[in-house]
Amino acid sequence: MEIINQWTKETSDFIKKKVIDYNMEQLPDHLKTPNENIGFTLKDDIGNIKGGITGNMFWNHILIDFLWVDESYRKEGYGSILLNKLEKYAQENDCRLIYLDTFSFQAPAFYQKNGYEIFGVIEDHPKGFDQYFLQKRLM
Repeated sequence: MEIINQWTKETSDFIKKKVIDYNMEQLPDHLKTPNENIGFTLKDDIGNIKGGITGNMFWNHILIDFLWVDESYRKEGYGSILLNKLEKYAQENDCRLIYLDTFSFQAPAFYQKNGYEIFGVIEDHPKGFDQYFLQKRLM
């Protein structure tokens, strides 16, 4: 056996699939749902991407990976609009929960303003900042 210090997308995807396969074997059938990547994109009038939200839906919940709005469009409500689109999609697909992580230099107050509750904090990570874990129950 050999351990190699190497990252490739193919290897990462293989390992992820193996963990998902194992996890699915542990659940009763009524809890098994497809693993689906989700995204909504904000584009300007000429088709340039100015924002978006991405996540992953499985087991009746969504994990938000990223939410970004171009600096020139911030404070205009687009972040909340993107978040609401994802929440509506979650409800249409019988999700019970949405969760995410964000840093103190990013947007914990934004998510709290949109109904998310902090359920965990890693203090001083990265050094001098905090990492927040937030959730919103839908049902």
